[in-house]
Amino acid sequence: MLSGRQTMSNNLILLRTLLLSTSQRNIYRYCGDKKKRGKIIGGLIGASLIYAMIMAYCIMICIGYGATGMIGSAPVMCALIISLLAFLFTFFKTNGYLFNFREYDMLMSLPFEARTVAGCKFLYMYIKSLPWYLSVSLAMMIGYGYYARPSFLIYPVWVILAFFLPVIPMLIASLLGFLIARISAGFRKTNIIQTVLMMVFVIICFSLRFIIEDIFRNNKVEATLEKTSEMTSNAADIYLPAKWFADAVTKHSAAGMLLLAGTSVLLFAAVFRIVGNSYRSINSALRSHAAAKKYRMTGLKEHNVVNAMAFKEYKRLMGSTAYTVNGAMGEILAILLGLITLIIGFDRIVSVVTANAPFDHAILRPAIPLIIYFFIGMAATTAMSPSLEGKNYWIIKSLPVEMKTVYQGKMLFNMYLTMPAMAFATLCICISAGVPVIDTVLYLIMGVALCAFSTAWGCVCGVKHMRLDWENEIEVIKQGAAVAIYMLPNMFAVMGLTVMVVFLGMRMDHRLLTVIFILIATLLAVLSYLRVMTLSKRN
Repeated sequence: MLSGRQTMSNNLILLRTLLLSTSQRNIYRYCGDKKKRGKIIGGLIGASLIYAMIMAYCIMICIGYGATGMIGSAPVMCALIISLLAFLFTFFKTNGYLFNFREYDMLMSLPFEARTVAGCKFLYMYIKSLPWYLSVSLAMMIGYGYYARPSFLIYPVWVILAFFLPVIPMLIASLLGFLIARISAGFRKTNIIQTVLMMVFVIICFSLRFIIEDIFRNNKVEATLEKTSEMTSNAADIYLPAKWFADAVTKHSAAGMLLLAGTSVLLFAAVFRIVGNSYRSINSALRSHAAAKKYRMTGLKEHNVVNAMAFKEYKRLMGSTAYTVNGAMGEILAILLGLITLIIGFDRIVSVVTANAPFDHAILRPAIPLIIYFFIGMAATTAMSPSLEGKNYWIIKSLPVEMKTVYQGKMLFNMYLTMPAMAFATLCICISAGVPVIDTVLYLIMGVALCAFSTAWGCVCGVKHMRLDWENEIEVIKQGAAVAIYMLPNMFAVMGLTVMVVFLGMRMDHRLLTVIFILIATLLAVLSYLRVMTLSKRN
């Protein structure tokens, strides 16, 4: 058995190796590919903008607290925000970072204990996520310092403890992820629990926009802050690390500092001693699912090659929590929008969104396909799937199948995924809004054209900006250049077109306007498809 000092030394050796092998700085420094170096710079700029937005949001929270004389609640709020983010990020990344990761065979062949490898992967995940937590902490510290005017000693204490704040929630999330993996290791669908929870979380986050808008519209800001301050105080009494942090900052409590730091270290050692005992068996089960005893051999269905590729993509989607949520969340939101509109009523929803502005709601009807596409088109599986082939890309290249057929299968799957949700949401909204049958048919046709464009354009981005050297699928599903290049222009273009359609709908016939947009969307879809076919010949 290795001593604690040896275990920590091995953790640091493995961690340093992993960080160096995935360092964007090293890639930029030693890579001669200008295109890849440009992507690294672009990714750095994009990440910096996101961190700046997070910091601005946190400073606004402190401004709200400071303006109402409740700045003393800011440290607790800071601790709770970081803890919540750390818990959620870790819980949804556990299956890709701690378990079933790509370099498992290589790491486990090294002369290190299983708990050492698991602890190293946890520390790697911690460092990769640290910029998110520090952006929250530093922004809240600035806001707190401006209003509370604390002694200078508080600032180094705050900064040091900020590194410990995410550790405990990350360890709790890792332990829960371990228990879920341990229980479900013998089942084929190992990602169902995480997928459902993540979808619920995304839906709640999406609804926060309307809650915040209602708060400001009805002058509930001060009352909401008072209620939030009360809730955070109560939460700190339950979640002790937040209380320890707040006491260390506001009361100069040495006990709070020692408890937060000491508990983090001890819990780390305890969790990975537990995880290490079953680490090999869980990874083995996740990487090779056992067949059910009641399985019986039946007749096999024949598919053409394109359908077979589409079915392969379906299996890939169902086997990954992150892929399922990011690839199918838009469709789920579109279906929910259709159901809510059918139940509540189109006019009522428009009245709530527009604050009962006096206008004829019929002018919004031509925008229905674009409103639905805003959800359906927020992500395309074709933007992610080429990169997701990763180390298996050589297998596809060695098959007696042309690459254009592979991409056609990926595009066909995205159409299978998007079109039913689009049709359901369109019919629900059209029924609720009292749209004539002819217009409803035109909206459905426009929806098909938009789905085709989303599919083909996503595939253009996915193929042109393919990345196969990822360490974790999150890097291409959430942070990939292909996804960003597809999503951002698409999202802003849809918002602009929605306004344009409403504006033009007040000056020309709705059906003629819809036909024009159908032709434009179809043309763009065809051009994007032809571009995919051209790119397929180069890969």
